[in-house]
Amino acid sequence: MSELTCDMKEYARAMGADLVGVAPLERFEDFPPEQSPAAIFPEAKSVIVIGRRITRGTLRGMEEGTNLSLYSMFGLTSLNMQFLPLPTAEVTEWLEDRGWEATPLFPFPPEAYPQGVPVREGAPAPNVYPDFDKVAVACGVAEMGYMGVALTPEFGHRQRWQIIITDAPLEGDAMLDAGLNDECRDCADACPMGAIATENEEIVSIAGRDFAVAGIDYSLCRKCQNGAGANPYHPSGKPDRLGAVCMRTCMMQLEASGKLQTEFATPSRVRPAWGFDRAGAAVEPSSCGEAKS
Repeated sequence: MSELTCDMKEYARAMGADLVGVAPLERFEDFPPEQSPAAIFPEAKSVIVIGRRITRGTLRGMEEGTNLSLYSMFGLTSLNMQFLPLPTAEVTEWLEDRGWEATPLFPFPPEAYPQGVPVREGAPAPNVYPDFDKVAVACGVAEMGYMGVALTPEFGHRQRWQIIITDAPLEGDAMLDAGLNDECRDCADACPMGAIATENEEIVSIAGRDFAVAGIDYSLCRKCQNGAGANPYHPSGKPDRLGAVCMRTCMMQLEASGKLQTEFATPSRVRPAWGFDRAGAAVEPSSCGEAKS
């Protein structure tokens, strides 16, 4: 690893980043212009992704169904708006102090595009925003999970992302190959809304890697009473599902299969899951996913 790259990552972690990855701009050549980092900063050489964990305890109230606001504060609002911007801003300034331009981005949903008109011929309309889960995969810190959410060996789905686009000549990380997107489809079985269609799965290609992703009816996710919530930035964006029963079931199975590096004294699911169907009626716990031995 180059000295500049090593020093940048060390500084990012010192500032509070749990995950740091780098990709050369060439890995985003297949991204559409309206989601491409190159459309924002054409002279850039590198893209940095910075991740900060959602602590497992932040999901405890959601898992028990007794305190849903706990996740809303520490897993979403404060994490996205306070905790994660700090290392992102610090690394941006660190690069600038060394003569490199750096453009920080927060995770505005790409589904909200466009919100303006092109300023010149050949340029995409504003606002250009990449899919941050795909960027995390391209930067070598995550794999795309079956639910269309980036998974890491450290935390599974339990992290949020911000990115920095820079002209600094950083050394890219190798693409991750941890087998986190396996043949388990328990997330689909756990959804009381029936929003996850395994028969409609598609292949998502990111920087030369292919991942199977379920067909998901996001209109049902928007009505979910099982931990999913509205996109915090724009109503057209995908619902926030990191606290939902589907993703908590994914985490449970990743932990049980020994695929995560973080170990805990107790399993994430110690009681049967709770759930409500499309009509808002409570469903039998067995249809919401149960811990496997």
